[in-house]
Amino acid sequence: MHPGPDDDPAAAGGAAGGRARGAAAPPPVTAHDDAAGGPAGRDHPYRPRNWALWRRPPVLIAFMLGLEAVAITVLAISFVHSAVPGNRDWINFGILAGGATVHIQLTQRQEERRRNRTKKVLIDLTAVWTFSAALILPVPLTLLVVFLIRLQHWFIARRPAHNFIFSSITHGLAGAVAHLTYGALGPHLLGQPGWGGFWHEAGTIVLTGVVYEAIQILYVGGALALGLSSEPTLRNVLGSPADNLLEAVTIGLGAVTAILLAVVPPMVVVMAVATVVFNRLAELDQLQNDVRTDPKTGILNMRGWSESAERALERTARSGDQLALLMVDLDHFKWINDTYGHPAGDDVLRTVAQTLDEVTRPADLVGRFGGEEFLVLLPDIDEEATWDAAERIRTAIAKLHIVTTDKRGDPATIADRTTSIGVARHPRHGDNLDRLLQSADAAVYLAKENGRDQVCFAPDSLTPPAAR
Repeated sequence: MHPGPDDDPAAAGGAAGGRARGAAAPPPVTAHDDAAGGPAGRDHPYRPRNWALWRRPPVLIAFMLGLEAVAITVLAISFVHSAVPGNRDWINFGILAGGATVHIQLTQRQEERRRNRTKKVLIDLTAVWTFSAALILPVPLTLLVVFLIRLQHWFIARRPAHNFIFSSITHGLAGAVAHLTYGALGPHLLGQPGWGGFWHEAGTIVLTGVVYEAIQILYVGGALALGLSSEPTLRNVLGSPADNLLEAVTIGLGAVTAILLAVVPPMVVVMAVATVVFNRLAELDQLQNDVRTDPKTGILNMRGWSESAERALERTARSGDQLALLMVDLDHFKWINDTYGHPAGDDVLRTVAQTLDEVTRPADLVGRFGGEEFLVLLPDIDEEATWDAAERIRTAIAKLHIVTTDKRGDPATIADRTTSIGVARHPRHGDNLDRLLQSADAAVYLAKENGRDQVCFAPDSLTPPAAR
């Protein structure tokens, strides 16, 4: 999960083969700083007492330090009781370390661009190597793989020191616990077993992957939830469905790498090439998503929404189904900016966008029209259900309690906000997207004129109907 300014409480750690949130690079060393952190460099950002961690909420500091202490204890016990690595283990370690190094060095520019373009969950594709190590290497060598990967990330990304330490410990713990889980569910395949053995092994690997991911969610997701200035949601703590699908695919590739390493070690070279290609495909996917996504709210921008809405409208015209368009306008939004400041207004927009995602159906299209206006396209819906959907949105927004800050940076809560919602239906109020937008906009003005905080259907003629 990733990136934010160094003083952003939500920034909880850089990626290391899984999910993480990084932070922007720390301030450069000035002429008065000593790179070694000596007397002239007493304000150097890498010195522990100068970490931005100490400026974050006390509950977040306690959470991070407490979980780090637990993780270090578990790692120490696992390390002491681990089997001594054999010659084959060291060979496997060398192959995985080499593959990870090739992957990181050939994709560092793409990865840094991905890192700097997102402020949400960032899935680091080096889980291909760390999860593979957890399956096939003893704990000491698994931790060494994580360390080598993190060390290279440190010199490439130069994230704040406390982020680096927290995420390194988190992913080391995830690898160690995954290894212990996999070992406890043995014995594992040798020779040519029957189908029952194959299914057992597959289930064991899947369960190990779930444990590996759960550790990261607990640590990184928990830090994010405690550090967010606004109310946390599943999306900004755990990531979008696409983020989690990418994480599942990456862990799956790690399992494939472990199998190749156990059966045909030279074929791991293929995985090194595949991860480089996969990393670039992930960047292309992110670029395409950025073009269609509103950076402030994370939902579709007008371009992305219009493209998807046009396709939905074409399908509706062919099938003869019904369709509705809602325009959601936040009442008195300027008052929020004037009273609390623009950062608070941005928090309101983000929270409303997340709420719209949560209270609509998966097939509905949610986008930002501009300013404080949002659009929701409802395919395959009759008039009564349209009314119910609009009222559900209006009620959900009215119930929000948005935790933010005021102009002085002090904690503040914004609540009891109202919305005016305009509704246009196809083909009753328009047979194309432009006419539907015009009709919905006219309905919003009706709602405003009738007192706000209500739902209005677009007029069928020049004579506007009363608000419902």
